Amino acid sequence: MSDSEVLHIKGRVLTSPDRGTRDELWAVDGRITFDRPAGAREVTTLEGWVLPGLVDAHCHVGLDAHGPVDESTSEKQALTDRDAGALLLRDAGSPSDTRWIDDREDLPRIIRAGRHIARTRRYIRNYAHEIEPEDLVAYVAREARRGDGWVKLVGDWIDRETGDLSLCWPRGAVEAAIAEAHRLGARVTAHCFAEESLAPLVEAGIDCVEHATGLTEETIPLFAERGVAIVPTLVNIATFPALARGGEGKFPRWADHMRRLHARRYETVGAAYDAGIPVYVGTDAGGSLAHGLVAQEVAELVKAGIPATAALAAASWGARSWLGRPGLEEGAPADLVIYDSDPREDVRVLGAPRRVVLRGRVVR
Repeated sequence: MSDSEVLHIKGRVLTSPDRGTRDELWAVDGRITFDRPAGAREVTTLEGWVLPGLVDAHCHVGLDAHGPVDESTSEKQALTDRDAGALLLRDAGSPSDTRWIDDREDLPRIIRAGRHIARTRRYIRNYAHEIEPEDLVAYVAREARRGDGWVKLVGDWIDRETGDLSLCWPRGAVEAAIAEAHRLGARVTAHCFAEESLAPLVEAGIDCVEHATGLTEETIPLFAERGVAIVPTLVNIATFPALARGGEGKFPRWADHMRRLHARRYETVGAAYDAGIPVYVGTDAGGSLAHGLVAQEVAELVKAGIPATAALAAASWGARSWLGRPGLEEGAPADLVIYDSDPREDVRVLGAPRRVVLRGRVVR
């Protein structure tokens, strides 16, 4: 037994999505134990409803609307997520080197997907490697080695010639690239808004699709059969009408398409969940959106018809398992959030954490 402070956390410890709970746990030397420690010299007691640290499975630390940001800005982004209870972040593409965050005991853990990989002039300026199909395998291999088990492609974007969203990569190139990522032990995800981009990517072996607004009754069964996850980022999809207004003068077809995707967003996500597609919480924070929106995204999933406990799982137990990180388990890092009331009864509780514990220390 060390002389470090011990946390005793009492109340309702939600270790899984079902109604079973534990009454207490301890954090000793930064790790969880359900056994009362002997000989602790200092014990701090906290009470409430306890969830594992929340997950934002699609955000961008080190990025803003114009491209990479400095370390001070990256720190503020990570702290904002932390204070909202998001203690595990999947960084779905960033040009910044944020490895220094791993050395900070007070900042969330990050799973990186390297830098976005996009077609030339087919994505937001200063965000991505912009390349042609013949270089896709090489760049996927590079980012697979740079990331933490994920690679991020831009699967579709506006085509200036057609004036609408269109697929970015030919089938052969993306099949070879995904196979190379898998060979190197990385999973692949892709930004996709449009309908036409989805089936080719899933058939090529992709592991996840971001946004997935183009899902239809034809492609939903394909996703379900292959077990391809989606991260809908509904708080980002809410911006589609404003984007459409800004671009309709030059690209009216694209603007109309974006409005249609937005109008059916809840129906799309609800149908995906009902079909058995794995759905996880992500906000797309760090581009044009602020960080710290994880509670709002969970509430959006509930609006889409996903049951409250399933929406919570998409931001906690289930998301952590999907990303290969533990929840509230014996010996796991003591990363958890404490609330005043049961978030399964009202997910809006997530917006007001009572305490945030990271690596066994109260940080908020």
